[in-house]
Amino acid sequence: MPQPLDVGQYNKTDHAKTHRQLKPGLERNTPAIERDFETLMRDGYVIIENLIPRETCAAIKSEGLALLGQTGRNAFEGHQTQRVYNVLSKTRLTDQLATHPRFLGLMDRLFEPGFLLSQSQIINILPGEAPQGLHHDDGFYRLPRPRQPLGAATVWAIDDFTEDNGATVIVPGSHRWGDDRIAKRDEAISAVMPAGSVVFFLGTTWHGGGENHSKAARFAITHQYCEAYMRQQENYLLELSKDTVRSLSPELQALVGYSIYPPFMGMVEGMHPLRTLE
Repeated sequence: MPQPLDVGQYNKTDHAKTHRQLKPGLERNTPAIERDFETLMRDGYVIIENLIPRETCAAIKSEGLALLGQTGRNAFEGHQTQRVYNVLSKTRLTDQLATHPRFLGLMDRLFEPGFLLSQSQIINILPGEAPQGLHHDDGFYRLPRPRQPLGAATVWAIDDFTEDNGATVIVPGSHRWGDDRIAKRDEAISAVMPAGSVVFFLGTTWHGGGENHSKAARFAITHQYCEAYMRQQENYLLELSKDTVRSLSPELQALVGYSIYPPFMGMVEGMHPLRTLE
């Protein structure tokens, strides 16, 4: 009879001898990231301005606009909001945002090694859109609050975010709340920031899309992340062809699930999933 697996011993060996876990570089360990993390854990969010140039924003928006289609199917998606799902199969321009070291560095401090990308979207809020209902992104993980976040998100301002055009709204300190408290609209503040900036918030922080009562749309990119042992919102293993995965950076390949969470979560035929690309 086969012997039962000794998980303790298994952890001492290298299950993926060929494909070792990626190690964070020095760009993910800086004083700026430490300051961001302190703010994040105090307030539940942090805004970092002018992280990418406006020229990059213009390139992302130009390609992203061509992908936009119909507006949302319900009030949560937004009846006057255009969304693009399965972004990674349609453009490479947002990859640099998903793997930006400023935020991978924050995730290094927030989550265990091997954290994953949970979903990516393009979100274009059109004039006349009503405010989105306030919510916290990892609420679908049915564990009681208060608790540690199991997810986190970036919302990148590709257009300027203003009070009038639907800037994301955040409820400061709400990441510490229990299940007995529901956020109210008058508790939220707008994440006003220039194009090229980003707001990063915990999965336990209450937030929502803002009301757009301007005459122009508000274009944004969002990438959400989760602990390696939680289920991702997007099923990247079905969405992305192997050719697409081969075109991704090693960091992004790991983030979408071509990685191992020790000792063996994510394996394919007992081996590292990257072997399926060979």
